[in-house]
Amino acid sequence: MVKEVERAGIPVVHVCTVTPISMTVGANRIVPAVAIPHPLGNPALSMEEEKQIRRKILDTALKALSTEVEEQTIFEVE
Repeated sequence: MVKEVERAGIPVVHVCTVTPISMTVGANRIVPAVAIPHPLGNPALSMEEEKQIRRKILDTALKALSTEVEEQTIFEVE
């Protein structure tokens, strides 16, 4: 589905926990998530730490969304 949306001219960012699967399905912009049961956070952390993790992932996804890519690219969360 990611490839079809991209083909229609709409950039897509695939946030996922298993990046090889994203590569297999053909996602062009890939942002690694935290873990399979909790892709956008870690419930063992404090609310403030959770917020920081989510913000970093979101910022990375927005950066990926606004970046032109020619091939599949994994954008590491900083």
